[in-house]
Formats: sequence, structure tokens, C-alpha cells
Amino acid sequence: WDNADFSRGVGTTFYQEFLTLNTAKPPFVRDVEAKVRRYLKSSYSAAWTLKITWEKAPAYAAQTDTQRTITYQAVLTTDGFRSYILMLYQEGGMQWDYTRLPATNVLIGYT
Repeated sequence: WDNADFSRGVGTTFYQEFLTLNTAKPPFVRDVEAKVRRYLKSSYSAAWTLKITWEKAPAYAAQTDTQRTITYQAVLTTDGFRSYILMLYQEGGMQWDYTRLPATNVLIGYT
């Protein structure tokens, strides 16, 4: 991720929390569980999940480019013992022009 800049009134950030301990699980949480099981080849049953969405987020500094935006999500989930994060990007990956960013050592994902 890079610094998103919402100072020009373009884009938004929102989140949704899913408390699923001892409750029926919505389709979104069941999909997250299936992804964790498939990618990590382990059993997993979520007790809590948080979906954060950055929608039409322009890169810092937005005063130079508010046309090229990106929508992406981070999904945090835990069963109370193990925790995971899924990072989801719109089709085509990050659309920000990295040549216009203050730093050019760009990495998609996390370290």
C-alpha cells in the first residue's frame, strides 16, 4: 500500500465487522473461511472478521492526480488463536502511477 490521499474529496474508506462466534455466518465470512482453508490447507472457522475497503482512492499527493484511483480491500480474520489477512485488489492490480509518487520503491502487499 501507499499513502492514499482523500484530502481533495475523492474516494472513501469504509469497514464492516462480522462477529461470528456462536452465530450464523454470512456468505462473505464463509467465503473468507474457504479461501483460508484452500490457500493454507488447514481447517479454519472464523470467530471474527473485519473487511476494510478503500474505494476510488487517489494516491498521495492527490493535488497532482485525482483521476487515477484504486479500489482495494484488506480482510482481517481470526479464530481466536490464528489470525490472517487477505489483501484484495481490483482487476489489474494497483492503478496508481508509481513514477509520480514521492518514493519509487513500491511494493504491493506488505512486509
